[in-house]
This record gives sequence, C-alpha cells and structure tokens, in this order.
Amino acid sequence: MEVKIGELSERTGVSVRSLRYYERQGLLAPMRQDNGYREYSILALEQVQTIRFYLDLGFSTEQISGFLNCVLKNKEAFCEEVLPIYEQKLKEIDEQITLLNQIRGNLKDRITSIQLERNQVQEEKI
Repeated sequence: MEVKIGELSERTGVSVRSLRYYERQGLLAPMRQDNGYREYSILALEQVQTIRFYLDLGFSTEQISGFLNCVLKNKEAFCEEVLPIYEQKLKEIDEQITLLNQIRGNLKDRITSIQLERNQVQEEKI
C-alpha cells in the first residue's frame, strides 16, 4: 500500500513541511510518480514515528541519520552507533543542567538581594 504525503502527514500527525524536511535530510526517501507526486510505502509510517521519537529525545536530524536505518531493522541494543550518541546526549544534558542550576542560583541571589534592599529602604522610612 502506498500513501501520498498528505495522507502520511495526517496519519502521523507530522506536517507536510516536516516530511519534506526529513526527505531533504535523507531520513525519508519517497518514490516519485510520473507527475512528480511523492508516494511513500506503508513502512514510512513507522519510519516517521521513529524519527519523531528520536527528535523528542533531543537528537538532531543529522544524529538520527547516523543510526536510523539500523534501528528500523534491529533493536537499538544491536546498533553500534546508538550508544555513543546516547552517551554524548546525556553528557550535553548534564552540562545544561549544571549551567541552569548556576543560573538558578544567581537568580535566587539577586531576588534575595533585591528583597533585602527593599526591606532596608522601608525600615528607614519608618
């Protein structure tokens, strides 16, 4: 069974624009009809859902393209490319958390400082 881009979009909840983007990134490879229309195999449904899954994990389309074919054919555990990418992503997230905690601490310090200064000014008025 073959589906056109609009139907694939409807069935997956992914916009036509995104599907075209996935195609440009080499993540999807539709067949072309004589009239130039894109036609996708029914397997493209699973492929798009898999792409969305990895995008939701925070991976770029470039990272996904490095292991997509393998995970579509095998379990992740059997794809050598996946584990290093997961480990790198986790490292990036840990670094972001550290930075966010530093920013949070700075903001809390500023809030405390502002509140103390306001209280001092109000006490001086009394």
